[in-house]
Amino acid sequence: MNEANPVYRGRSISVFAEEVELPNGRRVTLDVVRHPGAAAVVPFATECDVLLIRQFRHAAGGTIFEVPAGKLDGSEDPAVCAARELEEETGQRAGRLERLGEIWTTPGFTDERIHLFAAYDLAPTSQKLEADEIIEVVRVSLERALAMIWSGELRDAKSALALLHAAHRAGRLQPA
Repeated sequence: MNEANPVYRGRSISVFAEEVELPNGRRVTLDVVRHPGAAAVVPFATECDVLLIRQFRHAAGGTIFEVPAGKLDGSEDPAVCAARELEEETGQRAGRLERLGEIWTTPGFTDERIHLFAAYDLAPTSQKLEADEIIEVVRVSLERALAMIWSGELRDAKSALALLHAAHRAGRLQPA
């Protein structure tokens, strides 16, 4: 059994009350946020420096540090989405993208998956912000970006995980 009753359909999410049978046989109604998925990208300005964005986020109550990211358009390839969001939000074009992995954002109530990438060999292009985007591009060392995670200055989960994956790939972070 998996019946879904739409509760809300918005611009980027839909909310459903879903009747499900759990593995133990119990039947329950769960609220599920359906999301088309997204891509996030860590832009390497140099071997040692990355670009972060300071973006106003109403739901977070102000301006936060993030890596460029955005929603997939339909069945869009996540790498295409990552490249597009990099250009739109930072005004930089990637010469090369590397896939870092993917994450579930909050599997307790949403099916949103974010595909993580690192971008290299950046070249300037024009920034194309959307009407609801207020963004400042900030260049920091990868070590500083990691310190921002540990200090709580950068609390966005997708960005923190993307930076950790990128640092590990670059040989600057070894698992314990």
